[in-house]
Amino acid sequence: MPWNMMTLSRVDMPVSLAEGLKILERDQFCCRYCGLDGRANFDNALMMSVDFVVPRARSGKKDPANLVACCRPCNMIKGTRVYKSFEEARKYVLARREEMRQGWESKRSRPAARAASA
Repeated sequence: MPWNMMTLSRVDMPVSLAEGLKILERDQFCCRYCGLDGRANFDNALMMSVDFVVPRARSGKKDPANLVACCRPCNMIKGTRVYKSFEEARKYVLARREEMRQGWESKRSRPAARAASA
């Protein structure tokens, strides 16, 4: 087991390829946070990973009950935060994605609005 240098405690090893495939198959290659279908196309398949619901950095165990299929954007948004339940984590990730989407759309629409008024 490797060491977490921040807390000087031991953390579980990363998920192996075989273990990751089992989790992805169990969850039907769909992100448990946003629902992205990893089987829909090649680009979606490249986005899929496995997430520790309770992060390894916070003493999360490499137990199938603590692992979910997850797209990389949701995994990055969730980060190493600890939540009371998976549903709480899911709500946070979806809310954060929506905030990010709205910010992106507002920035994207500004130049078009300026061009239309000129």
